[in-house]
Amino acid sequence: MAESHDLFPGFETHWIDTGAGKIFTRSGGSGPPLVLLHGFPQTHAAFHRVAGRLAEHFSVVLMDLRGYGWSAAPPGDADHVTYSKREMAKDVIAVMEKLGHARFALAGHDRGARVGYRLALDHPGRLSRLVLLDILPTFFVWQQIEEGVFPAAHWEFLARPAPEPEDEIKRHPLPYFDGLLAKWSKAGNLSAFDPRALASYHASCNEPTRIHAFCEDYRAGRTVDVAQDRADLAAGRTIDCPVQAIWGEFYLVTGGTDPLDVWRRTFAPKAVGSKVPSAHFVVEEAPAEALAAMIPFLEART
Repeated sequence: MAESHDLFPGFETHWIDTGAGKIFTRSGGSGPPLVLLHGFPQTHAAFHRVAGRLAEHFSVVLMDLRGYGWSAAPPGDADHVTYSKREMAKDVIAVMEKLGHARFALAGHDRGARVGYRLALDHPGRLSRLVLLDILPTFFVWQQIEEGVFPAAHWEFLARPAPEPEDEIKRHPLPYFDGLLAKWSKAGNLSAFDPRALASYHASCNEPTRIHAFCEDYRAGRTVDVAQDRADLAAGRTIDCPVQAIWGEFYLVTGGTDPLDVWRRTFAPKAVGSKVPSAHFVVEEAPAEALAAMIPFLEART
């Protein structure tokens, strides 16, 4: 895997045993604990432009999610439970407990945010605050796809039965993943990404077991994750900690969707939030604006 230690000066590295295997983690700073979770198809390096600043206020922990980066990539299972956000949330709890944090704040981007809101729903009291970076609830996205409001795009492709998407991607993995990164960025190219961070993404994206893990992540998203979301909705469960949603200028607004309204109508009735001048990669494309929103929210007492 590509070295990314120079993106996080002063941070310590850890390999922490969990039920999924070893999870790669970095930690630094001081203050209340805050874990940062990346999205697809990235690694913990996605937070390199904000981690140092956050470490001035918080004890920051960065993880590679299972199947991503330097973390273990366990085989998938027939029901896709291994890569469900419920199981991935257990990794977060295990990592944070090993580092001495029973209760903590969480900021997640993309898939990491899905892990975050699932953790909040499954483990009330664990999170002090939750920041959701550029996502809508998983069940809602699939509902919009099935109704033809959102394009199916990579969600449907990656969730197809194995090994169809794996075999297709493995023919030309880096062009495929670079194409997604460019498409979802404001500039429409790779200029938003530090070359060292991009090297970290490439190393993960170019490895067959991780390509399979990515697909399993999305298969879980189409099946077990949606089922768990709908069960919580039917039961009227909501997130018990303060929630902030931050989104970019176009990724979540297909069909005129108001991200904050969606969260308030579903799992976070009192959610607050705002848009920043970026596309999907909010902490890489608009780090100053993201920090200006996140820090006051995370430091708030009420």
